Amino acid sequence: MKTKKIKSISAITLAALLTVSAVGCSQAQVGSGEAAATTQTASSTVSSSTTSSTTSNATSTAEASVPDTSELFSDRDLEQSADLATATQMNLESNQDVTLNKEGVYVLSGEVENATVVVDAAEDAKIQIVLDGVSITNEDSPAIYVKAADKVFVTSTDSENRMEVSGSYVADGDTNLDAVIFSKADLTLNGTGTLAILSNQGNGISSKDDLKITGGEYTIHSSADAIEANDAILINDGTITIDSDKDALHSENDEDDSLGYIYIEGGTLNITAADDAIRGNSFVQIDGGTINIETSEEGIEATSVKINDGQITLYAKDDGINASQKADGNVVIEVNGGTIDVSMGSGDTDAFDSNGDLYINGGTITVEASSAFDADGTAQLNGGEVTVNGEKITQITPSRGGGRGMRR
Repeated sequence: MKTKKIKSISAITLAALLTVSAVGCSQAQVGSGEAAATTQTASSTVSSSTTSSTTSNATSTAEASVPDTSELFSDRDLEQSADLATATQMNLESNQDVTLNKEGVYVLSGEVENATVVVDAAEDAKIQIVLDGVSITNEDSPAIYVKAADKVFVTSTDSENRMEVSGSYVADGDTNLDAVIFSKADLTLNGTGTLAILSNQGNGISSKDDLKITGGEYTIHSSADAIEANDAILINDGTITIDSDKDALHSENDEDDSLGYIYIEGGTLNITAADDAIRGNSFVQIDGGTINIETSEEGIEATSVKINDGQITLYAKDDGINASQKADGNVVIEVNGGTIDVSMGSGDTDAFDSNGDLYINGGTITVEASSAFDADGTAQLNGGEVTVNGEKITQITPSRGGGRGMRR
């Protein structure tokens, strides 16, 4: 994993730079540059005997969030076609790996078996792989394996593409390969076509740095995580349909608690997950898009969960939206906008469950659950429209282990 300058700033320094109102969230913007994470000051917790009250001027909530979304996606990330003026055309062949070792644009086509496209280029090289009617079926190795580069783009033309790994993955030395598309560098997926990914004994797409999706249509079936990244998962656009035996989206960094986050500002996600649907260790921030979670154990989970906008419909068997201590930082759920529809399975379940604080500052929220809200710290309904089991509420009463979690 590369160390990026913008990511190395300490959480303490960033927290001192940014204090915002809970109801004054900025709209997502598109620009150029690399991803950055920061923190915000957080309200202190209160004892479990304290109930919430409606407050018109509550301030400061999420411990970690994205302060400047214009830094997340570069112009090239958002460009849905490649410049083919100097592109290299390549027709893949079965039982023959291809190595891309120089910066450039490579247009791939062909239906093959047991062939891996390997990227092994200089640390500053940017390589664009254009999928133009590609089908790769392997037994034990990724279809695309990025060993070294600065950044790799996988761009689909207006075509149908498919990649499958049918068996268990064979390691490359000390590198534990575990995905149909496996990258040690920053990875961006975009384009105008479709890409179907099937991983019978591993992840769908994995990046040891950032993983961005800004366009295209994806169908991912995986026995492990569908989309996984060490540093961040960033989604701007595209249609992503996931059926995963573990997490659908999972971002976790064991070395830096400011990383391991998920940011969504657009696109459509249709998720069926055996475990978590959206799991970021540091934080999850949603500024837009349409998210349909058909089923999950926990719908959205992180140390800090912040929802500013978007259309979210989810069903979960454990917790719908959960904040728990997975990384350094305050544990908090903050909702400032969007339309959120949460349905829960029976039993000891909570629609919104925070092991710290919980703030509802805006948005339209509909809950069907035996327990709507559970918080160990402060819980406030400061704005928005909240309906629990068909009844509008104006005040949150955390369940703390059971009950309807509301006050009319």
